[in-house]
Amino acid sequence: MKNLAIVVAGGSGTRMGAAVPKQFLPLCGKPVLMHTVEAFASVPGMRVVVVLPESQIGTWEALCRQHGFCAPAEVVAGGASRHQSVRNGLAMWSGEELIGVHDGVRPLVSATFIESVYADASRFGTSIPVLPSVESVRLVGLDGASRSVDRSSVMMVQTPQVFRSSILLDAYRQPESPLFTDDASVVEANGGEIHLSEGLRGNIKLTTPADMLMAEALMRKA
Repeated sequence: MKNLAIVVAGGSGTRMGAAVPKQFLPLCGKPVLMHTVEAFASVPGMRVVVVLPESQIGTWEALCRQHGFCAPAEVVAGGASRHQSVRNGLAMWSGEELIGVHDGVRPLVSATFIESVYADASRFGTSIPVLPSVESVRLVGLDGASRSVDRSSVMMVQTPQVFRSSILLDAYRQPESPLFTDDASVVEANGGEIHLSEGLRGNIKLTTPADMLMAEALMRKA
């Protein structure tokens, strides 16, 4: 079975307080994005497409040369939003049965975990990895007032989010909406049903310097 992984890497270093985009920050000796690509490229039958801002493609190519990085991955220029970037990645589709979309700055994803999420999507049509919240949760209204919410009813969403190709391609034919916060919300708005799969606690998204420190520790421990 041939499957497609679209790795979206359009972030900046703003919240990270870094001079370079966070996907290019060094993590255990090489850029964050390389770890992510390697994880997907190690899965048999997986085709990897990396979506980067057009202005960053040259930087990525230079980093690949510098690190002797040769994990197979095609590169496509992204759009003005994440939604448009995923669309550009989908334009690379060439008949693969399943399509997954993953955040480029989730480098601790494992090949075993990737395979399990794709297997669930093959069975159910969609597979969205989630974890139960370990924190107390409050819902804040437009007036600023808040109320406690039973955290057992709240799930934290991760990537890769994986879909049968027909489901995801059809969903992304919709006009973009500000309500689309991830690929599951795009599919759901198109009438698709969402299957929740068990997430991976270490599959963190790198957003702040503290996340980088945690990722470094987890990667060195593995």
